[in-house]
Amino acid sequence: MEEVPSRIEHTVLGPTTTWGEVTTALDVAVRYDTRACVPPCYVEAAREYAPGVALTTVVGFPHGQHTPEIKSAEADAGWSAGAAEIDVVANLGRLRAGEVDAVREELTEIVAAVPVPVKVIVEAPLLGAEELAQACQAAVDADAEFLKTATGFAEGGATVEDVRRMSEYLPVKASGGIRSWTFAAELFEAGATRIGTSSGEKIVTEYNTAPGDG
Repeated sequence: MEEVPSRIEHTVLGPTTTWGEVTTALDVAVRYDTRACVPPCYVEAAREYAPGVALTTVVGFPHGQHTPEIKSAEADAGWSAGAAEIDVVANLGRLRAGEVDAVREELTEIVAAVPVPVKVIVEAPLLGAEELAQACQAAVDADAEFLKTATGFAEGGATVEDVRRMSEYLPVKASGGIRSWTFAAELFEAGATRIGTSSGEKIVTEYNTAPGDG
């Protein structure tokens, strides 16, 4: 499989994340030629620390229930600080209440706020099949460029079946509970374009040493 490291977003998004932990993650990204996903408050400093690393940051994280105006402003701030991509959490409360139009309108506003790719985090483990389809379609209608399976903060994470379903709509970033190259490879095979993980170093190392890979 070609260019696997560049499809890994080495992630550090915990609630107690320090700048030291961010620089450690960035060092890993530089060493292994991966991307990195960092909290919004560290984007500008991360851009200066590791200018060669493609940065992603998050919006409305982790619950997605900020107002559309706040999410749009947060997306703009992340891009202005140096993020190459934005991962936004969809408002699942509105989605589960049947307010699909409101979800679509919010995502449309956020996508329009920035000139960089936006991934919509649908928190697939919390949705039924119909709700997941509605969330994915809302992202398509909003002109988002990616879907993302999960934040990693709710119960459950990426699954092969969810990735397979979601990839029928848009390219997918599989995220949540991915800690090995074996599982990452299954998700790529199912249709994932990216992998978001706090185990980026481990996954790339395993990929590089796997028989027939690397």
